[in-house]
Amino acid sequence: MQIAKKLAQQYNYELITVASFNHRISNLNHHIVGDESQAADIAVANLTQPGDIVITQDWGLAALILGKKARPISPRGRIFTAEQIDLLLEERNLLAKYRNSGGRTKGPAKHSKDDDRLFESNLIKLLQEKDSFPVRN
Repeated sequence: MQIAKKLAQQYNYELITVASFNHRISNLNHHIVGDESQAADIAVANLTQPGDIVITQDWGLAALILGKKARPISPRGRIFTAEQIDLLLEERNLLAKYRNSGGRTKGPAKHSKDDDRLFESNLIKLLQEKDSFPVRN
C-alpha cells in the first residue's frame, strides 16, 4: 500500500482503495463495502474505468479489469495481460477441481522484498504510460 501511495502522489494519479469494513485503510478516497463474498471485487469492477490501474491478486477480477480496458497488476508486480489471462483462469479452475477432490496444493510463497521491487518497477512502468490513456479528473 505504501508503494502505491507514494507513486500515486509522485505521478499525480488518484489512488482509490476498496475494502470491507473489517479492514482499516488510511486513504482519502477509500470505499468501504460489506464483508460478503466478492463485495470488494464487485465494487472494484464497478469503479474501474478504461485506463485505470488496478492492484489485485485475484485472477478473475484481473480478467474483468482487462475487459474494461484497464490494466491489472498484482501486489507482487505481475502485470496481467489479455494474452495470458485465459491460461491463468484455466489453471485456477484445474487447481480448484483438484482441491475439491481432496488434493492439496501449496499456497503462495511469503511476500518478499524482491516482490516489492518488482511491484514498484512495474507500477512505475504502468504509471509512465498514463499519458496514453484517459485519467480520471
